[in-house]
Amino acid sequence: MSIWGKVIGGVAGFALGGPLGAIMGTVFGHAVDRSRAQKHAGGGPESLQARQTAFTVAVVVLSAKMAKADGQVTRDEVDAFKRIFKIPESEMGDVGRLFDEARQDAEGFEPYADQIGEMFAHDPAVRESLLGGLFQIALADGVVHPNELAFLKKVAHSFGLDQHDFDRIQSAHMGADKADPYKILGITRDTSDADIKKAYRNLSRENHPDTLIAKGMPQEFIDVANEKMASINAAYDVVSKERSL
Repeated sequence: MSIWGKVIGGVAGFALGGPLGAIMGTVFGHAVDRSRAQKHAGGGPESLQARQTAFTVAVVVLSAKMAKADGQVTRDEVDAFKRIFKIPESEMGDVGRLFDEARQDAEGFEPYADQIGEMFAHDPAVRESLLGGLFQIALADGVVHPNELAFLKKVAHSFGLDQHDFDRIQSAHMGADKADPYKILGITRDTSDADIKKAYRNLSRENHPDTLIAKGMPQEFIDVANEKMASINAAYDVVSKERSL
């Protein structure tokens, strides 16, 4: 079963507490609430399936609220959401119900973002990949509205990412041809050649799709990880040619 089938079918409910589990109960009814009740008292979601499910529900909820941040949800944003996250046609109706529930307003996103920040506290690359997907939706209509940018900054803060991380991620989604490749790699023009190579190796290791999947990103989101790696590789190619590395 795909991760979407697990989420929509309520299989996820047993693993999800907090706001992510609550919105599943609101949209899909008692099946999720009942399975949530089976979770051992006081325990948080820890299994790989729980982490994958939390990531997936957060994708839908935060994408919907991001799209609403500028006051209206456009067709371009909805189409971008479907394209970026590869929603199967068979699951589109149920995913749409969750999306519609979440997009009623852009407020109240913090608990969802906070829960992801806590669950993936030791996996910054997973948090960054989710934020990157939100950037792609914001860019769907060709421009990032100031309210969307403010929303993204708040999500980044809830994820535990600092301004340096945010600038690097924003640069990566502008494309290496439009942004400073040094920012994409999280370095400066004063960084030594050895440290540039080290930074690139670290980013490559942390953002490799296999690494992200092992830490809780579902297989269905592999294209998001691949796009991020492509941006990192392109930036390093520019810098390495400039430095003759």
